[in-house]
Amino acid sequence: MRKILLAATILATMTGQALAAETIKIGVILGFTGPIESLTPDMASSAELAMKEVSDSGALLGGKKLESIRADSTCVDSAAATAAAERLITADGVAAIMGADCSGVTGAIASNVAVGNGVVMVSPSATSPGLSQLKDKDLFFRTAPSDARQGQVIAAILKSRGVSEIAVTYTNNDYGKGLSDSFQSAFTAQGGKISMVAAHEDGKADYSAEVGALAASGAKILAVFGYIDQGGKGMIQASLDSGAFDKFVLADGMFGDALTDAFGNDLNGTIATVPGAESQGAKTFSDMAEKAGITVGGPFTGESYDAAALIALAMQAAGSSDRAAIQSKMMAVANAPGEKINPGELAKGLKILSSGGEIDYVGATNVEFNKIGEVFGSYKEMEIKNGKYELISVR
Repeated sequence: MRKILLAATILATMTGQALAAETIKIGVILGFTGPIESLTPDMASSAELAMKEVSDSGALLGGKKLESIRADSTCVDSAAATAAAERLITADGVAAIMGADCSGVTGAIASNVAVGNGVVMVSPSATSPGLSQLKDKDLFFRTAPSDARQGQVIAAILKSRGVSEIAVTYTNNDYGKGLSDSFQSAFTAQGGKISMVAAHEDGKADYSAEVGALAASGAKILAVFGYIDQGGKGMIQASLDSGAFDKFVLADGMFGDALTDAFGNDLNGTIATVPGAESQGAKTFSDMAEKAGITVGGPFTGESYDAAALIALAMQAAGSSDRAAIQSKMMAVANAPGEKINPGELAKGLKILSSGGEIDYVGATNVEFNKIGEVFGSYKEMEIKNGKYELISVR
């Protein structure tokens, strides 16, 4: 009996080890709590949609599966985000990281944990221009474009609409400051006037003083470069409550249904920008997302799918889930030459790579990396009409 039990124990242990060997862990670190917590569930689900597609194909490295290991970046607490990422890398042993989300915590994770451990990070939403200067040893990539471009896009939209003067408020961190600086430079270069610029702190109960000062500058439109679940929303609430502003310009951190659900028709006429494309790949992803219960058109969902897809395709191209191997093939699978691969075609891409072929992953967001692993990207110009976002154009 003892021999039978011992044999059963050994068999169970070996089976468990074999199953573990067939699973590759990918970290998904996003702000599941904090100032964009209403956005991150769909972002995570989009990345996991790509992972499921890869796993279901049976084509990854001879039939291996991908497992998502979630962690909370908080979006704002760099120490907590770094600790969470360290657990993913050391305790969980992830092969790569999809994330982080907000620019400050993303830079902290990359600099303090990921680069030192040789772990690839692909952020779907960290947009600060400052991240272009990371000493990342070619380990940091992003599928969302830099705010150096978003600032220019917003300025061009305002010029096309005849807006010549505006006030600006931004969340007082890397993301807010970087976007504000980019926008100010582009807007003034085309002859626009910025009547006042004021940072706001997240976590306050009352923003009436900040709104009052901005309104006193004489501007009739307020640009809010903040977070949808925190100070940016508070600035809009205070503006509407006091009647100081009723027209707003929003960037990607403010884009989402949580805002229109809260304010509805009071935001009619508001302009917003969010990264995105109107391509066949984008349409296919939208159809896939809808079937999976993911909000169609939600911010950074396509970018999240693409980030996870690229990690898996790089593994296949390298023939290994080794961290250094993944890094060595990220550029190759993202860029020409090769057969173009869209959402829903990951099995096809994996099979081409396994046979020694080349692919050019286009994805949901027209991915094409520059020499430092960033995308040029395109932006959707949105306007709130009848309490809902409506697409105006893609720039």
